[in-house]
Amino acid sequence: MEEGTRSEPGHSDVTACLSPEPENPCPVRSILDRVGDKWGAQIISHLASGTTRFNELKRQIEGISQRMLTETLRKLERDGLLTRTVYPSIPPKVEYSLTPLGETLVPIIRELVGWAKANSAVIKASREQYDAEQTTN
Repeated sequence: MEEGTRSEPGHSDVTACLSPEPENPCPVRSILDRVGDKWGAQIISHLASGTTRFNELKRQIEGISQRMLTETLRKLERDGLLTRTVYPSIPPKVEYSLTPLGETLVPIIRELVGWAKANSAVIKASREQYDAEQTTN
């Protein structure tokens, strides 16, 4: 057995890295939380088209508040997924663009969106069946 692997039945590197245990040093969970949250993937998807100004992003992403956009952009910048460029003007011009690392996420997000679209009818039917069973029990 390789070093760092576990032998428990049903346990894998994937489940180990998604574990919420504080002593778990695997960063996968926090990264997935960032790019898989309500706004992260949308911001990355919009920036895939190219450099975008803050207010343009706010207009493009329906329902996002200025505060949430600011927070999410800061977190994505901290993770090295995008860059923020401030131009000295009045009012200040701020642009965001994906880093090379951020660009590697674009095909992954597109694949996930494609999977969701391809399976949305099956998932919807499953939810309806589950909900119906819950109301009869």
